[in-house]
Amino acid sequence: MLVLGIDPGTATTGYGLVREHEDGALEAIAYGVITTPARTPMPDRLRQIYHDITALIAEHRPDAAAIETLYFGKNVTTAITVAQGRGVILLALAEANLPIREYKPAEIKQAIAGYGNADKIQVQEMIRQLLDLDSLPRPDDAADGLGVAITDLNASRFDRLASG
Repeated sequence: MLVLGIDPGTATTGYGLVREHEDGALEAIAYGVITTPARTPMPDRLRQIYHDITALIAEHRPDAAAIETLYFGKNVTTAITVAQGRGVILLALAEANLPIREYKPAEIKQAIAGYGNADKIQVQEMIRQLLDLDSLPRPDDAADGLGVAITDLNASRFDRLASG
């Protein structure tokens, strides 16, 4: 099972592709970020994100996708721009007919580190260990994409086992 995990953004979108083997071992297939230049008009940034996600799907052919939900905090303007990026990502995933699951940041931290308020370093270290990586996955957004994929593989394991 190969899952594409996405940490959405408009300046930086993190992604991670994680495969779960039959023995339950997890393997990082690819991870990184999609970045868009700061002064680029929003429609052009959204088009780039859409095309880059579509290219990732075409190259790796994941079985499913998972995406982090929005965390609003206090900056509504940032939340709105992230929501726009999230929208084009969801469109790309839906057009590829991928099953899509969504996870809150605290759910991801809980699934990875066992604590919903874990800090970024704790989560990154657990991702490194779970995927047997030589070093912490960088940048942070790419690590977050891997974390989303791992969370989905763990959360959907029962469904996959039940369906045979």
